Amino acid sequence: MGRSALRIGQPLAGGTKAESNQRLQIGLFGLGSMVLLIGLATIIGNQADLTQESSVPQAAPTTEPTEAATQRDPLADAGIVPLPVEAPDEAQGASVVEDLPDSAMDGAGASAPENTPNP
Repeated sequence: MGRSALRIGQPLAGGTKAESNQRLQIGLFGLGSMVLLIGLATIIGNQADLTQESSVPQAAPTTEPTEAATQRDPLADAGIVPLPVEAPDEAQGASVVEDLPDSAMDGAGASAPENTPNP
C-alpha cells in the first residue's frame, strides 16, 4: 500500500486533538460574533425607529423663503428676438393630402414608391 493509505487509529478528518479543539473554538467564536452583530443591528434599527417616530413630520425650513428667480432670456437681453411664425396661406401653395380609400390600402405594401431609388 502507498503512503495515502489510512492507518489504524488515525482520525479521518486529520489532525490531533489540539487541532480539533482549535477548530471548535474558531467555530464558536464565529457564531458568537454573528449573534453580537445581529444584536447590534437590532439595537441600531430600534433606535432609528424611535427617532423617526419622535421627529417632527414637517420640520420648519432653516432658511427664509425668497422669491423665485425669473428665467432670463439672454437672446432677448441682447436685442435678438425671433420672427413671428406666419400661418401658410392658400396662395403660397399649401397642399392638402386626402386620405386613401380602404380599397387602395390593400395593395399599399406591394411595390416601392416611384420616387425612391432601388437598392
